[in-house]
Amino acid sequence: MTTTSAPCMWMRGGTSKGGYFLKSDLPADTAARDAFLLGVMGSPDPRQIDGMGGADPLTSKVGVVAKSEREGIDVDYLFLQVFVDQAIVTDQQNCGNILAGIGPFAIERGLVVPSGNETRVSIYMENTGQVAVATVQTPGGKVSYAGDARIDGVPGTHAPVPLEFRDTAGSSCGALLPTGRAVDVIEGVPCTLIDNGMPCVVFRAEDVGATGYESREELESEALAPIRAKIEAIRLAAGPMMNLGDVTEKSVPKMTLVAPPKNGGAVTTRVFIPKRAHASIGVLGAVTAATACLVPGSPAAEVAVIPEGPRKTLSIEHPSGEMSCVLEVDDNGEVKTAALLRTARLLMDGAVFG
Repeated sequence: MTTTSAPCMWMRGGTSKGGYFLKSDLPADTAARDAFLLGVMGSPDPRQIDGMGGADPLTSKVGVVAKSEREGIDVDYLFLQVFVDQAIVTDQQNCGNILAGIGPFAIERGLVVPSGNETRVSIYMENTGQVAVATVQTPGGKVSYAGDARIDGVPGTHAPVPLEFRDTAGSSCGALLPTGRAVDVIEGVPCTLIDNGMPCVVFRAEDVGATGYESREELESEALAPIRAKIEAIRLAAGPMMNLGDVTEKSVPKMTLVAPPKNGGAVTTRVFIPKRAHASIGVLGAVTAATACLVPGSPAAEVAVIPEGPRKTLSIEHPSGEMSCVLEVDDNGEVKTAALLRTARLLMDGAVFG
């Protein structure tokens, strides 16, 4: 029988938003599930006018959650990117922004019992086989979305949702540096192919003819079409090198342009996800960009301002502000853990129709 509706919470997680579902409420068959979610979002259509999607990859996302049977893990989380103008639903990447809403959702749906004023929720990220721990505010045994935490790209203040990432290196590509090199030259451009939770290709903006300080609209303008074409050529060549295969129809790797910081941060970034310019930067994309800054000899290291000490807070500048990543490094300078601050908010709880 074709699924026509399902219980759903629509939530903002970080600087993204989308539908949060219990796995048991979606079709078990992958093709049927994807068809339903395409209908929910109104894809394929540039405006997604016949669905819940907001005509932007950042608002056409899905989190699928189930109680985990893994030792020490509360819930399993599968992220699905629903393309806007193509009939594609992909699980080829993680999403750290939608991740910010997984802990609150799990508590709201009764998968995790609140414990005091704060509840730690351990989350297994199915896309990459990695673990994150979210700390959710639960005064009085209920999720609170109100608070004083502020993140760039989201108006107002909300309850903080700190996210701690564990063992994210090589999550999709098998190694932090899948080619084993700090620099690979692709299409004449020195690049770092890196994966610390998100497969990314990091290169200097000036090496593709950009400044790194463009607005999202400028990056997507007709005037910069040749730059976008060069970036896409690099991406297609990088895919197989990163053990990702043919990435023509994939949403990874993300393309990360870097430039010297402009507002007191560690580095300035502009990201393509992969063909649209990002309004800010993804959570795991920021973690990976910050990590690239610590790779000796990399394009990012050449333009970044790095603080001293084994615990480093790197402010990653992006078009709508900054995202601070806290990285702990070992005696060899390799990243051990990464953490950052996100917020989330419940927008709607009900049934959605596909």
